[in-house]
Amino acid sequence: MRRIIISFCVAFFAISTATIAQAEEFLTIQLKSGDVVIKLRPDVAPKHVAQIKKLAENGEYDNVAFHRVIDGFMAQTGDVQFGDMEDGYNARRAGTGGSSFSDLPAEFSYVPYDRGVVGMARSQNPNSANSQFFIMFQEGYFLNGQYTVVGEVVSGMEYVDGIKRGVGQSGSVQDPDRMISVRVGK
Repeated sequence: MRRIIISFCVAFFAISTATIAQAEEFLTIQLKSGDVVIKLRPDVAPKHVAQIKKLAENGEYDNVAFHRVIDGFMAQTGDVQFGDMEDGYNARRAGTGGSSFSDLPAEFSYVPYDRGVVGMARSQNPNSANSQFFIMFQEGYFLNGQYTVVGEVVSGMEYVDGIKRGVGQSGSVQDPDRMISVRVGK
């Protein structure tokens, strides 16, 4: 009987550990309209995914604006330095900041930029991604191999589609929508 109980406990622990590990490969963004769940891709961008998870776990993405939103292209967010709409929001500088962590070397892959794919924003320097990311409204294959893919939306894309659009070619948004909260897991 003791062996059965021990075997059951070991099996339960192994299943629980695997379930927790799988849940950690997701990121959930709460928008005003509902939750967006992103399956992270540590298999193609391990350093970028690790940094995103650290920022989310520290609450740094909470209340950060979607500062650049271009209809038919993408919604960009993640400027934890100037985009926090409850702590230091600066509409003129949103999109120019990053986090206290170091910029990351590019982790380009062959994953195509389809609708719902999440990529890291960066400057002209391919090794300058830090905290900002974007979600594709439609395919954008011209980005393939040029920007690091970190995940893909697996549920809630209808809420991404509802994010307030910006104006002009820059996609700058007046009174932008925000990520209310961001957490690791489903």
